Amino acid sequence: MGWHFTNLLNKEKTMTFNNFVHFRPLHHNTLGFERFFSDVERLLKEDPHQSKAVNFPPHNIIKLDDNRYVVELAIAGFTKDEIDISVEEGNLTVKGEKKDKDTNINYVHRGIGTRSFTKTFTVADTIEVRGAEFKDGILRIGLENIIPDHKKPRKVEIGGNLESFKPQLLQEEKAA
Repeated sequence: MGWHFTNLLNKEKTMTFNNFVHFRPLHHNTLGFERFFSDVERLLKEDPHQSKAVNFPPHNIIKLDDNRYVVELAIAGFTKDEIDISVEEGNLTVKGEKKDKDTNINYVHRGIGTRSFTKTFTVADTIEVRGAEFKDGILRIGLENIIPDHKKPRKVEIGGNLESFKPQLLQEEKAA
């Protein structure tokens, strides 16, 4: 498994990408990026030729400004009641399940994709879904990056009292 570099002359797999790229050495220098590193390592381990990446339905991600985004999905043929949007554990999931399958229609050509789908987008913890609209076969989902005050940059003054943070294990008490 993994991305393979191929020797173009003899078509043999010569090395696997995920055998030499690991982010574990960075873990001791970073805080809070565990999910990011595990996601990247998981993606690097996937074989793009055998990937189950879903390209249906087609979508756009539009950046309106520094904090607002719109995700657009082209889902012509679906009704509002056949679409479910949920956010759970950092994933925005859009599901479409076609309920009305009319078998009495004799299609000469059927090119509008109406198969059921699940499309998942990974979103940051600070991203909030502000709403959705469905018009002319396009589902639009509004997202906003809300950065709480405690996560915004701030200056830390030197000279504060850190009594409660002193490492007790490193301090040796002198025997009386």
